[in-house]
Amino acid sequence: MNKLETFGLIAAQAERGEISFPTSVNAVLRLQRALEDPDCHSEEAIKLVLGEPQLAARTVAMANSVAYGATGGGGGLAVTNVRVALGRIGMRNLQLLVSSLVVRQFGSRIVNRELRAKAEQLWQHTAHVAALARVLALRLTGVDADTAVFAAIVHEVGGFYLLSRADEFPGLLDADPENWIALCEEVVSAEVLKKLAIPAPVFDAIGGMRHGLMGMPPASLLDTLLLANRLAPVASPLDSAARPTPALAHEHSVLDLLLDRATLDDILAEAREQHRVMSAVLLV
Repeated sequence: MNKLETFGLIAAQAERGEISFPTSVNAVLRLQRALEDPDCHSEEAIKLVLGEPQLAARTVAMANSVAYGATGGGGGLAVTNVRVALGRIGMRNLQLLVSSLVVRQFGSRIVNRELRAKAEQLWQHTAHVAALARVLALRLTGVDADTAVFAAIVHEVGGFYLLSRADEFPGLLDADPENWIALCEEVVSAEVLKKLAIPAPVFDAIGGMRHGLMGMPPASLLDTLLLANRLAPVASPLDSAARPTPALAHEHSVLDLLLDRATLDDILAEAREQHRVMSAVLLV
C-alpha cells in the first residue's frame, strides 16, 4: 500500500467513526465524560480522580502552583490531598488536566523511537501554544483564558492520532511534498474532536486554523490560536502540514501592525513563565 492509499484508508476510517484509541485514552475519556456530567458532585469527582493516580498527583501539583492559588515563598500550607486540591483549583481546571492527559496518552502506544520523539516535540509545541494562548487571551484578544488554554491543548489532537497510527505504516510521516499529511490530518482531526465531544466553539476555532485569517484587531478564539501558534518557539514536527503561505504571510503582517517590539517581547517573556508553570502540572 503506497502513502496516498494509506492516508486514504486512515481518512476513510475516521469519517466512518472507526477511530482506534489506546486503552489508556478510553479510560480517561470515561473519566472526562463523568466529570462533565452536571450531576457529578464533588465527592464523586474525588473518587474518580483518585482512581487515576497520575491525574491525582497532577491535581495536587496544580493546587500547589502559584498560578493556581498557592501563596508561594513557603508562606502558605501545602495542599496534600485531592479533596483540598479540587476545592482550590475547581472543576474547570480539573477538566483541563483531564484533557491534557487524554492528549498525552495518544503517544503511549508508539513503539518507534523517532515517532515517540515527534510525539514529544508535538506536545512541547502544544504546551507552548497553550501558554501563549492564555497570555494573549488575557492581554490582547479578551476571550476566556481557560477556554483558550483548553482549545490549545487539544488543537493538535489529529496530529497525535496520526503519530499513534504511524507505527502501523512505516514511512507514513516522511517528507510529504504533496501535502497529503495536511489533508489527512484535517479529516482525522475533525473526527477525533467529534469523538472527544469537543464543544462547538472550540471545534470551530480549531477547524479554522488551517485556512483561517486572523482578524484585525484579533478578538476571537480562532485569532488567539492563530497568533499563539505563530509565536510558539517549538514548531510542530508535522510542519509539512502547515497552513498555506498566504495565511502565514497575512499573520506576519498583522503581527507587525499590532504589536511593537517591546510589547511583543513582554508577551513572550510572560508566556515563557506561564509555560514553565504549566509544565509542572500539565503532564509535560
